[in-house]
Amino acid sequence: MNRDNLRGFTLVELMIVVAIVGILAAVSMGFYGNYITDANRTDGRMALTETATSLEKCKALYSAYNSANCNVAFPVTSDEGLYTVAATAIAGPTFLLTATPVVGSRQAGDLDCTSLTLTSTGIEGGTGADVSECW
Repeated sequence: MNRDNLRGFTLVELMIVVAIVGILAAVSMGFYGNYITDANRTDGRMALTETATSLEKCKALYSAYNSANCNVAFPVTSDEGLYTVAATAIAGPTFLLTATPVVGSRQAGDLDCTSLTLTSTGIEGGTGADVSECW
């Protein structure tokens, strides 16, 4: 066999390809993590809207959000267990619901949206570094 006729990749070429793939993987993992955090906020939003719907049903049936006959007990845990919903104010004809990430959950590190809020009039809000991303 003649060495000049052998074809293939050199070790240097393979190492360059491995380095490029490693860089691409490192960059994409950051974007993927942000995407997952944003998608998990849906769990908190759903918990808020479901709780608000239950409170509105209670008001329609018993003329008060905080009637003893209501089937809403606080705090409410979201379906995925990522958020806890609390009624920070139920007074007369209004309420304010706040969803906060459960300590130790993967949403606890969400600095852009540290809490989600929903009022009886449907006003959506939140707290954090980028509140516009909450809803």
